[in-house]
Parts: sequence; structure tokens; C-alpha cells
Amino acid sequence: MTSFQLHSTLVGDETAATRVVFLHGLFGRGRNFTRIAAGLEPEAQSLMVDLPNHGRSAWTEHFDYAQMADLVAAHLRGGFAESGPVDVVGHSMGGKVAMVLALRHPELVRRLVVVDISPVSSGGSRGEFQHLLGSLAALDLPSLERRSDVDEALAAAVPNDTVRSFLLQNLKHRDGGFTWEPNLDLLYGELETVMGFPDAAGAVFGGPVLWIRGDRSNYVTDGDAPAMRALFPKTRRMTVRDAGHWVHSEKPEEVISALRTFLLAQ
Repeated sequence: MTSFQLHSTLVGDETAATRVVFLHGLFGRGRNFTRIAAGLEPEAQSLMVDLPNHGRSAWTEHFDYAQMADLVAAHLRGGFAESGPVDVVGHSMGGKVAMVLALRHPELVRRLVVVDISPVSSGGSRGEFQHLLGSLAALDLPSLERRSDVDEALAAAVPNDTVRSFLLQNLKHRDGGFTWEPNLDLLYGELETVMGFPDAAGAVFGGPVLWIRGDRSNYVTDGDAPAMRALFPKTRRMTVRDAGHWVHSEKPEEVISALRTFLLAQ
């Protein structure tokens, strides 16, 4: 397990009293949290992780939340959490990994922050990732010569400039052509599993949990609260106004303020 290549980036002083791990969402990467991590300095040192099948981390044969949580746990035990439990912040898919990590490896997690996702299925009418990843899979990348060509080809299916820019951060130029850095075939092919949430097998995490949602997102509903509290009884909830699913990129100052209050205030 420890030989798996999981890429991560440190931000902040190693002498900081608080250590925070950031886990990104589907088709994201650790550096998506750079601004948030910087906002927690100098009190916190942060570890921004590229989850399996994303960024510079290795790929897996199948998508499995328990496996991903175990790989993150092994990575943390190998260094960042060597001296004791750390705080974990996860958004969307990364929020599910963070929840499973806390349930399977509670000794590694001091406080947990879950951003705009619930421990239930997030497919169907809740989100647009079926459409987004399907749009990427439908592109004929070999026929596109410039990044602007890819952007233009994707514009009709993904008209939102911010969302399209988020997706295109994963476009890489290799061997004279373009390719996707994440494992698009696996993620799109197993999207039902990505959108689901595994059986917790009776596990409960007893530490403090902050649940952040965007008020324009439908990934978290009032009806999800019982499922969250069953697994995480010490949960507090907050809503960020005028924010969609990517709360931390749309409203970074509000998220930084919430994290500083929850993670850093003694």
C-alpha cells in the first residue's frame, strides 16, 4: 500500500501548531486548495493531496472509496500524520474520501470538514458530472491542435467559463497531442460508484465535523442531515450564500474564515 505513488504538496511552516490535509473533488487536484491553504498560514501547515487517478498521483484499476481512503491513510502515516492526528478537509469526491478516512482510520483525524457533499448517492438530479465527463469523453482530442481548439470544442456542452476552465486545467500536451491527466476512462466508466457512498459497516466518527454547503448547490439537502449525523454525531452545519458546488473557489474568504474558526480557534 505504501508503495503507491500519491503526490502531495506542502504549504506553510513545518513548525505550525496545526496540520491540515486537503482532498479535492472529481477532476480536481490538490493545488485547487492553494488559496485556502495560504489563508490558514502561519498557524497551519497544509498538505494538498492529488487523489488516485488525478493530478500527478498514480492510477488504480478500479474506483473504490475504501481503497482511496486507505492509500491516503498510508501516505499520512508515512510523514504528515507521523506525530499525531491531523485535520482533514474534503470537497465533493474528496469529501467522501475524507469521510471514509475518518470512519476507517479515526486515529488519524482530529477534526473533519466536509465541503458540499453528503454521505449518500450524489448522482441523478443532484449534479452534472455525468454530463461534464461525458462531454470530455466525446471530444476528439487527436483532431485538436491547440488548447484554444479544445476550449472552443467544449464550449457548447459546457458554456460556463469557470467550469470549463476548471476541467481544462487537466489537459496536458504530450507527444505532439493532447491527453487528459486524470484517468478519464475509469472515472467516467465507474461514475455510478464515484457518485455513490460505501456502506460504513457500523463505523462512527466521534470527532468534531463541520459541514459546509453552497446555497446554490443541490449536493447537500436538509434530508441528508440524518445520514450525516448517524455517522458523524458531532456535526455542525453552515451554508455559504451565493455559492454553488465549488464553494472554496467561488467564496474563498468565507471558507477561510470558517476553517480558521473551526480548526484554529482554541
